[in-house]
Amino acid sequence: MKLIIFSGLILGLSSAHAQTRSDAFPSCNLGEQHSLVGELGGTIKDPGQAHISMRANILQADISTARKARRLSQPTADRLWKDVQRVRANTDAFAQKQGFLSAAERASYERKLDAVAAQICR
Repeated sequence: MKLIIFSGLILGLSSAHAQTRSDAFPSCNLGEQHSLVGELGGTIKDPGQAHISMRANILQADISTARKARRLSQPTADRLWKDVQRVRANTDAFAQKQGFLSAAERASYERKLDAVAAQICR
């Protein structure tokens, strides 16, 4: 009887750990992340801005999930969150100022978001 309870406990703990693997985060699939199409509306008028905004939302959700799973320390999670928020704010400022987000700017912001994703997914 003790063996059955112990086996059940081990099985439960191993499945809980499996849910926090780095590949369980949507932001770890960079190919999928790069092909996201964001929705226009509200203050978001440019497709590039919408894409960056959607990626930022996914990354911030994954940062929160990784923190809750204790894969990230609180200071690291705070830093990554601020990095993503800075990219979002810069994207919004460029899109508002110029009326669009250029391909070069989008590529630059993609690299910054990829760097954040790499820290979550390691």
